[in-house]
Amino acid sequence: MRNPLADKVVEIKPSGIRKFFDIVSEMDDVISLSIGEPDFDTPWHIRDEGIYSLEKGRTFYTSNAGLKELKEEICHYLKRKHGVEYNPKNEVFVTVGGSEGIDAALRAMLNPGEEVLIPQPSYVSYEPCAILAGGVPVIIELKAENEFRLTAQELENAITDKTKILILPFPNNPTGAIMERKDLEAIAEVIIKHDIFVISDEIYSELTYKEKHVSIVEIPGMLERTILINGFSKAYAMTGWRLGYACGPEAIITQMLKIHQFAIMCAPTTSQYAAVEALRNGDDDVDEMREAYNQRRRYLMHAFKEMGLDCFEPFGAFYVFPCIKEFDMTSDEFAVKFLQEEKVAVVPGTAFGDCGEGFLRISYAASMENIKTAMERLAEFIERLRAEKK
Repeated sequence: MRNPLADKVVEIKPSGIRKFFDIVSEMDDVISLSIGEPDFDTPWHIRDEGIYSLEKGRTFYTSNAGLKELKEEICHYLKRKHGVEYNPKNEVFVTVGGSEGIDAALRAMLNPGEEVLIPQPSYVSYEPCAILAGGVPVIIELKAENEFRLTAQELENAITDKTKILILPFPNNPTGAIMERKDLEAIAEVIIKHDIFVISDEIYSELTYKEKHVSIVEIPGMLERTILINGFSKAYAMTGWRLGYACGPEAIITQMLKIHQFAIMCAPTTSQYAAVEALRNGDDDVDEMREAYNQRRRYLMHAFKEMGLDCFEPFGAFYVFPCIKEFDMTSDEFAVKFLQEEKVAVVPGTAFGDCGEGFLRISYAASMENIKTAMERLAEFIERLRAEKK
């Protein structure tokens, strides 16, 4: 029989996060710090708006680009948060989660063989989506000594005459790293010099703990060459609502919307009505959740210090990325052994790129009770490992 499968799809590795999720699903009494999903319920007033939309029979298709009032609220939000202006008619469209926006941007912008710069460790979808769009992923390995930030020199070194797009994944999953304004200004000079474009994934923009998030679109010269991706999953605890958005120059958004028209049609109507309420009246909810995450973050950093586990202090998202190189085990070996012996699930750093070797991603989007129990087990686990090395 003729091979029914596309080679480039077969060659893509399954998600390393899902591998551990599947293992955990077959075990009892496991504490999971592996999934980046808020442990909060979607705030009630947002859920209520979704319920009300169903009660009113709003079960129709919206326009392909999304509800007019939602696009307008997205623009108002970006204006008050970042001081930038988008036209809701032709520079914004509503996606099925931020991931669809990333996929659509890459497919709309890449010609076969053009290169996409991907800083790693980073979200698992970037590299496969670049490949599926016909692009060539070029990995920039971020370094712990730079707090996993992208430097202008690292960017400069990676650019070739085939480079077209830089994916900018900050605040970062899995490291929790952020980029400050001075960092963005430095890389913006390189981007403009080489006339390349940016896909800025800012899904964790509301979850920063050192200073307010700065978007690269705030930097002069970057608005017109950036596709900004954001959504509602992390900030508003709306993961299952599957809603995001993409903003950018009309010429690019028009082509992304064409892909969306044929592949998706429109984002879920109920979710869109709920998102309008989130943007209009959800700031207090975000502040409350952010403070809870920050308490957990500070607790984890203290716990690592107490157990002598090296970890740079992250100031974004809801992840920590401790180093486990002292134990002479791969990240995968450490995570499997920890899961088997202590029933705590974390994700090997290599799930986010080869340069994640020697690190673990631990999510603090879990209850403080579970985090404390997990850290007690981790302390006992590494004490045994250290004793075995003597």
